[in-house]
Amino acid sequence: MKTLLQKIFSPLLSKLDSGEGEYNYQRSHRLILVIVGSLFSFLTAGILAIGINSESWGFLFPAIIFGGVGSTSIIIGCLGSDRAVARIWSSKN
Repeated sequence: MKTLLQKIFSPLLSKLDSGEGEYNYQRSHRLILVIVGSLFSFLTAGILAIGINSESWGFLFPAIIFGGVGSTSIIIGCLGSDRAVARIWSSKN
């Protein structure tokens, strides 16, 4: 299942996996990335739940932004390589 998801999200993951040189990876960076992604996803769900009952469409912009950040963080935290996680954190030796 993980390999199938990695193939689906390969355009995103390949950009972060590319590169040469050393990188500084810490296991806590991956955990924090998944936690922050989950928080952004819960925030998106809350925005959608409250905004769906309103008469305006102004809630869609923050929902799209927070949803994109949350899903990208979760995808990279769960499926990305160590280099991809370090690149998100801009961790170089």
